[in-house]
Amino acid sequence: MEETVIGVIGGSGLYAMDELTNVQDIRVETPFGDPSDRYMTGTLDNIKLVFLPRHGRGHHLLPSEVNYRANIFGMKKLGVQRIISVSAVGSMREEIMPGHIVIPDQFFDRTQGKRAATFFGDGIVGHVQFADPVCSDLAEVLYASSVASGAITHRGGTYICIEGPNFSTRAESNIYRSWGVDIIGMTNIPEARLAREAEICYGTIALATDYDCWHETHDDVSVEAVIAIIEQNVATARTIIKTAARRLDKQPGCPCGGALEYAIMTQKDLIPESTRKNLQPIIGKYLK
Repeated sequence: MEETVIGVIGGSGLYAMDELTNVQDIRVETPFGDPSDRYMTGTLDNIKLVFLPRHGRGHHLLPSEVNYRANIFGMKKLGVQRIISVSAVGSMREEIMPGHIVIPDQFFDRTQGKRAATFFGDGIVGHVQFADPVCSDLAEVLYASSVASGAITHRGGTYICIEGPNFSTRAESNIYRSWGVDIIGMTNIPEARLAREAEICYGTIALATDYDCWHETHDDVSVEAVIAIIEQNVATARTIIKTAARRLDKQPGCPCGGALEYAIMTQKDLIPESTRKNLQPIIGKYLK
């Protein structure tokens, strides 16, 4: 049986995994440039884990400056099969209160097309199935692990991803609510899309920090308020990750590992050699 390797991408407030043992800092080169930072690899209860701070150590990268392709490609090179994304979000629903956890199952993209969002191009065309962007098996484990931690947890819902870095206007916030979204953030797209192309399971632990600016009886979102809630929730996120890692170590594979089986449209002998070489960790098994 293949060794389980779990990836964790830490969002605001989660910049390291102090629980890891046998820790190594690894710099990974990719055809898409540098990842956000060095990868921290180690073991968590004898389970191999790879951690990356999405915004870099010290939080110096804007959401639109994060090199999502390099980040996910690096995870693939390091053998990661499942990615747990930890993300601070705003709540768009009364019942999702600051301090609650959400395990979303859908995304809505409002990033304005400014982010490199695919590994394909340069002579190869691929179209992955993305109707259900979150791995349901992984999401179920994250939900069960969150409930076990004692956190008030909401299963399912739509995460709308905006470009940022500014928070929403009041008009935007109310329009997004009318669309039926549940939480709002700035980073899970194109991260989730790239994970699917890389055939890596993807799930999100969303930490609700505020009510954006739509709620008439709560203060508008601010950095100070976000940081205060994040400090409370990061400890919970660590507990969820630890519990989830144990459960995932015993979890069988799922369809995410074959997402590209019928996705590549380009005739194999027409794919440029340089593209074959660059994408070897992702498409290599389909070009034999």
